[in-house]
Amino acid sequence: FFVVLLKIEIKMESIPSCTDCLNTPNSIFKNLTNDEFDIVTYKKSCSIYKKGKIIFRENYRTNGCYCVHSGVVKMYKSGVDGKEQIIRFAQKGDIIGFRSLLCNEVACTTAKIIEDATLCFIPAPTIFSLLKSNSAFSIELMKFSCKELGEANKYITDIAQKTVRERLAEVLLLLKKSFDLDDEKTLQISLTREEIANIVGTATESVIRLLSEFKSDNLIELNGRKIKIIDEKGLRKIEKAYD
Repeated sequence: FFVVLLKIEIKMESIPSCTDCLNTPNSIFKNLTNDEFDIVTYKKSCSIYKKGKIIFRENYRTNGCYCVHSGVVKMYKSGVDGKEQIIRFAQKGDIIGFRSLLCNEVACTTAKIIEDATLCFIPAPTIFSLLKSNSAFSIELMKFSCKELGEANKYITDIAQKTVRERLAEVLLLLKKSFDLDDEKTLQISLTREEIANIVGTATESVIRLLSEFKSDNLIELNGRKIKIIDEKGLRKIEKAYD
């Protein structure tokens, strides 16, 4: 009995607390009651995933959603030729997989780990129970959905109206906003040239050429996958060129 109890205690200690994510500005769980927190903690299961792991794939059904406790998850769609179109990156406090769950549809994106991550899986019945019992939680999830929709609409506009050069400058600034810079003004996320191209929506060769141009113009410095922002105002000027 005591051995079993010890194993349960060890397991509970290894499960991240929901309160760890509460201070993140994008948390949709900040309005849960203490009892609801206890229910989520009891019902959820948490796992550590290594870089490259696929959490779920588009066109497959999920029976719950995931909350990111640490690490970075890449959300993308695949084109007819298999080329990825990166939709967004999910990090601490973000919830993924909820749209298809709420709509009772197959997943519209694939979720892939790009930095070792800890994710908590929350079963569908728990999510629907919170939606029914806690209006504040429902509103927060609605706000999060609307934010994603607004970002998707903006992306469509950018694709139609901005040049590739302008979109690349915008992507670098968005990566800075999302992941910040270290003490040496280097982006705190490492992406391949192909991944950057998949965010911008262009060919990898175009991104390689434009990054070299940005470097020649003293806007950035390149060190392998690391990108150092030298002239943020210059990038912002390029980004807003069509405004």
